[in-house]
Amino acid sequence: MLEQEIRTLIENSIAEFTGATKYRSPLVAFVAAGNPGFVRLQTEVDPAHLLPEDILADAQSVISFFLPFAKSIVAANARSDYTAREWAVAYVETNQLIAGICAALSALLAQQGYQSGWELPTHNFDPLRLISRWSHKSVGVIAGLGSFGLHQMVITAQGCAGRFGSLVTTACLTPTVVPATKTERCRYYADGSCRVCVQRCPVGALREEGFDRALCYERCLEVDRYFSDLGLTDVCGKCATGPCALQSAVR
Repeated sequence: MLEQEIRTLIENSIAEFTGATKYRSPLVAFVAAGNPGFVRLQTEVDPAHLLPEDILADAQSVISFFLPFAKSIVAANARSDYTAREWAVAYVETNQLIAGICAALSALLAQQGYQSGWELPTHNFDPLRLISRWSHKSVGVIAGLGSFGLHQMVITAQGCAGRFGSLVTTACLTPTVVPATKTERCRYYADGSCRVCVQRCPVGALREEGFDRALCYERCLEVDRYFSDLGLTDVCGKCATGPCALQSAVR
């Protein structure tokens, strides 16, 4: 079955990865390109947010996957006074890994006569408004992999510490069953009992009443300058080290 071949390819990509970054078991989901959630993103995120057919004509399905970081990477970033080097390396290496996975998936699908297309793992956004034209996190939510938390990260069954990727294809893949009732994984949204992400944000960009996207990005650019030897590392990750880092925070 093609769906299982796709899952196996992603799992093997993780197992065979030779970089410094270690991962836990990836999550993979499939969603129909015609799912109304994609159209809603043009209202909820931005009117210019791409639809699957904008990426690939005759799009039939979208593959979404989440690569969760190993516990040691989360622990390093939690205890570091600054963003941990391990977290910055994971950001760089995982973006490269996602691109490699998408290329490998495209080759697999092409062998069976299907086309595919994808957006870059990062920096596919409006540099002025800092809004993604194709939000991999939002695609993950539509596919049923998780839900957004107070920290603007998507919390999955494997937590929020990791990176999302996605690929659009002309293959008709069986959509992953998504519960009709939303699974709440953020403690703050569930009962107001957790504000760890707000407390750990080093610049105060996260607040209960809203998210200062520009202030967050300024911090990320500062980290990029700090780790200039690694390449593009505009990442912080302090908000992703709390109770929801490795699992759903709601039991």
